[in-house]
Amino acid sequence: MTFNLKDKSVSGFGLGLRTEHYDSILSDTPDIDWFEILTENYLVPGGKPLHYLEKIRENYPMVMHGVSMSIGSSDPLDWRYLKQLKSLAGQIQPAWISDHLCWTGINQINTHDLLPLPYTEEAAAHIIDRIKQIQDFLGQRILIENVSSYVTYRQSCMTEWDFLRLISEKADCLILLDVNNIYVSSVNHGFNPHDYLAGIPGERICQIHLAGHSDMGDYIIDTHDNDIIDPVWNLFAATVQRYGTVATMIERDDNIPPLEDLINELNHARQIAEPQLKSAI
Repeated sequence: MTFNLKDKSVSGFGLGLRTEHYDSILSDTPDIDWFEILTENYLVPGGKPLHYLEKIRENYPMVMHGVSMSIGSSDPLDWRYLKQLKSLAGQIQPAWISDHLCWTGINQINTHDLLPLPYTEEAAAHIIDRIKQIQDFLGQRILIENVSSYVTYRQSCMTEWDFLRLISEKADCLILLDVNNIYVSSVNHGFNPHDYLAGIPGERICQIHLAGHSDMGDYIIDTHDNDIIDPVWNLFAATVQRYGTVATMIERDDNIPPLEDLINELNHARQIAEPQLKSAI
């Protein structure tokens, strides 16, 4: 079955919607093109989060981003979670739904961490089948995001980007490309991040994530608690030069600054992409 996105109108530059900014967004209606919500924060019916979400979505398009599909796990798919997700999507009508190319638990225990996968044909076939089931259930294609990683598997027989390409093409899903995660993993594993960019199917990239990380000396961790650094900005510039402008957003999950500071970072992303935006006119 072939699916289209429910709404291709989401474009430009967005932010992750965080509770610290609810009131500022409602009172000031800042120049932000769209917001990404963390799916799990809004699955409980009623309550304050959904109240704010309903008010904010009156002025801004939304996309949904989850952390609990556990697409790579050997556990059965969590249909209870997927039913909640589908119900929320029906309520807020997001432009699209995304989750991560990883596993998050086993034996019905959620580790609340995005754990890496072995890059094998067997793992790919398992994930492709699960994505197809999810897309059939939701009635639309989903986006899968590359995660940062800190360990590798001896069984891996291909690169991460070849693995991502294989899965996205065979499952006919789309890609949420996290540029910071590419950079983090490239430092941790010693590969060239531009090889990653060259190896993925650009026509499937529907969204880009940008974020900060923590430098631990011998390795770096994707923490979303710092400003974006120059090498990540440079990699983002290389991404838009190669693939053109894609809906781009900034994630900030800890040490959250005032909304104005994040808008300044978002404007920097706009400035980087501006030559591509002008050439597309």
